[in-house]
Amino acid sequence: MTGTLQLALLAGALIGLGISLLVWRSRPVQVDLASAMERLSPDRSLASRASTVTTVEGDTKDKLGGWAMRTLPLDSLGAPPYRELALLRIPVHRFYGEKVLFALVGLVVPFVLGFFLRLVGTAIPWFLIAVAALALAAVMFFLPDYNARDEAAKARKEFGRALASYIDLVALERNSGSGPRQAMEVAANIGDSWVFRRLAEELARSRWSGMPPWEALRRLSDELGLPELADLADIMRLSGEEGAQVYQTLRSRSESMRTAELNAALADANATGERMTIPMSALGLIFMALIVTPALLSIVLGLS
Repeated sequence: MTGTLQLALLAGALIGLGISLLVWRSRPVQVDLASAMERLSPDRSLASRASTVTTVEGDTKDKLGGWAMRTLPLDSLGAPPYRELALLRIPVHRFYGEKVLFALVGLVVPFVLGFFLRLVGTAIPWFLIAVAALALAAVMFFLPDYNARDEAAKARKEFGRALASYIDLVALERNSGSGPRQAMEVAANIGDSWVFRRLAEELARSRWSGMPPWEALRRLSDELGLPELADLADIMRLSGEEGAQVYQTLRSRSESMRTAELNAALADANATGERMTIPMSALGLIFMALIVTPALLSIVLGLS
């Protein structure tokens, strides 16, 4: 492939990209209803708004994410994992900034490698380098999605373990005569992990907004995708609205969560043990090949 043809293909690709961006900029704007309602909601405090503005004006990643949300057609590339980001407390603009930063790294690395290969005498066509750069940039752009989902899965497991202890503490507080809200708030203030702090923040926000604490936990469950927290909210709602005795119910719920967690850990351990048999079997086959190969070679050479 000649250099003129490579430049022509690259120029055509850039022209096509420019036309696509112009068409995208001229289309009607689609407003994100969730973000618009969040901006217009009356219960959104001034402190949260100020923190959002400060974050957007923070480091390079935040600024790059804010620019990408205003300029690039990110809505056509799929919705971000809102629940995972809410669980990890990562703002959407920072998430997009990380995606764009990863894409830029993937776009630059092939050109740098191609330049160094040319210095050592190995010339790779620039067209292939450009294709490799675009492919690597696309892969790197979606890498933060995988990282967010993986970290959120680990955080959900940690949340489940801490939530079982929190339910036990709530049960003990209820058994000692505390009211539903008092029991939930005192239990949340006992622990110092991020799970207990998150629960304490939600309960404190519900107190100042006049919302029942179980409704706050249910909203948090819907936001983060934690069904166990919704079960706790239903149990405490029965205790607060109907005066039901929920000590045994809470203890049974915490025991069932621990049993499920133990079964999941045993399943992971069995899967890991089964995977460990694969390298052992491969080593056995290699050892048998080393033993059998000299005998086979002597037979073949003797026949020839």
